[in-house]
Amino acid sequence: MSSQHDRVAWFEGSDVKCEPMPHDRPVRLVLLGPPGVGKGTQAALLTRALGPCHLSTGDLFRAAQCLATPSPALQAALEGMRQGELVSDALVIAMVKERARCLRCRGGFLLDGFPRTVLQARALDGILSEQAVSLDAALNYVLPLEEVVARLSGRRTCPACKAVYHVATQPPRAEGICDHCGDWLIQRADDSPESIRVRMHAYEESTRPVAEYYEGIGKLVRVEASGSPAQILELSLQALNERKAASVGSCRLASNSSGV
Repeated sequence: MSSQHDRVAWFEGSDVKCEPMPHDRPVRLVLLGPPGVGKGTQAALLTRALGPCHLSTGDLFRAAQCLATPSPALQAALEGMRQGELVSDALVIAMVKERARCLRCRGGFLLDGFPRTVLQARALDGILSEQAVSLDAALNYVLPLEEVVARLSGRRTCPACKAVYHVATQPPRAEGICDHCGDWLIQRADDSPESIRVRMHAYEESTRPVAEYYEGIGKLVRVEASGSPAQILELSLQALNERKAASVGSCRLASNSSGV
C-alpha cells in the first residue's frame, strides 16, 4: 500500500492502484481477539513497527458509507446490514476477493475482522495461495474476562460529537463532561457489565474454532494482552521473532536430514 498507509485499494477495490512501501520480507498477519482487548491499538503500533497496512473490515464498512460506487459485494453487504441482516460468509469472502491484490502488496498486511469463521479462514488460505503469498501468523490477543469487562464498562461516550473516554485510563478534564463540546457523557447500553459478558460469551463461541483452526495448522501465536500498549507490542514482536527463529531452525533441520 502507500507509504502513508492510505489503504485506497482496500476501501475502493483492487482495481484502484496505490504506491506500496516495499519490504524485503513483508509481514502478513491475521489479528484475533475480542472487543476491548486492544487490537486496534496494537494494529497501529505494529504498522509503525513492521510497516504493513491495517486492513480492517470494520473500517471498510464504515468507509463504504461515503463511497459513491461501492464494489458489488460491498454494496450487497451494506444493503443487508441496512435491513438488519448479518453479512454472510459468502459476501465477506467475496469482498476480500475483490481486494485480493491488497494481500500480495509488497508492504504486507494486518487483517483485522476477517476471518471470523473457519469457512472464512479456509477461504483466506485459498485467496492467498492464488496470490502466491502465505500467512505468517495469526496473532491471538487474550485477556481475562473480568479485565475485558473493566475496560469496556469504563467507556463513556459523548452523544453529540461521539468522542470516547474511559473513567480510569482516559477521563475527561471535568468528570462526566466532554472536553470537546461540553455535552454530558453517557455509558452505552452495550457497555454495561451484563451486556459485555453476553457479548464475550457469543464471541468466544463463534471465534474459538478459528483460533483452533490456526493452531491446528501451526499458525497461531498467543499474546497476553494485559499491560500497557507498549508492553503488549513488545510481547507481540517477541512472539513473532521466536516463531520466525523456530521456523528457520526447522528448515535447517529438514535440510540437514535430507543430506543437503
